[in-house]
Amino acid sequence: MGEMVDERPNGGPVTPADDPLALAAVAAALPMPLLIGLDVDGVLAPIVPYAGDAVLTPGVLDALSALSHHAEVAAVAVVSGRTVTDLARFTFAETIAVVGTHGLERRGAAPLDLSEDERRRLEHLVTIATAAAGNAGDGAWVEHKPAGVVLHVREAPAATSAAVVAELHRMASHLEGTHVKRGHDVVELLARATSKATAVESLRVEADAASVVYVGDDLTDEEVFVALGADGCSIRVGPGPTAARHRLADPPEVLTFLHALASRLA
Repeated sequence: MGEMVDERPNGGPVTPADDPLALAAVAAALPMPLLIGLDVDGVLAPIVPYAGDAVLTPGVLDALSALSHHAEVAAVAVVSGRTVTDLARFTFAETIAVVGTHGLERRGAAPLDLSEDERRRLEHLVTIATAAAGNAGDGAWVEHKPAGVVLHVREAPAATSAAVVAELHRMASHLEGTHVKRGHDVVELLARATSKATAVESLRVEADAASVVYVGDDLTDEEVFVALGADGCSIRVGPGPTAARHRLADPPEVLTFLHALASRLA
């Protein structure tokens, strides 16, 4: 059987958004130094129908760069489902760790090298995802990654796409070694298992950080929230049930939080 994850682990009640300034005070009270991790889409950039059209909230690059140079910050890291190649378009400063494909890629590291079994598995995943896109209707499209394939249905007819996504999820879950991730109107099929939670913990150890602040908005970020538990500062952006202990309304509030945190640490 394939590995099925990210079905909303330990989702809690829907709670109101926190005040960004008050939340910055919570984060600044954690044991220092901090690892500050953030997803991109829905956190540093508003969600758009096509990923290639995404633009960072004005001021985000400067805010992240400033935090990465702060004495009380061990590291700032972008942890995204996007590939490292795709993330390069956002021009994150070299002082920021850039982690792509949910933890399988790292800027500056050797390219991902799949085994023969993984390559064959990926070929099959591409085939079934492409067929699913055709069944989902106009607006559905397939994104190719070094270790996986993603079916996007945000612009496809809801009447057909929901059933197609469910069937693709079912088919992939029966393929040995396949790792399935669900997100906002997407289903991602990976030929190699990975986890944002594992990636964040590796970054924490590498940076020798005492505490973690993590900001995310999607199902794949929930695994980080669950791993942090009562430790650190987990922040969900946007509505919906979550395992995070805090919430911000939207990307502009994330920017306000980052500026306030920098002020608090100073």
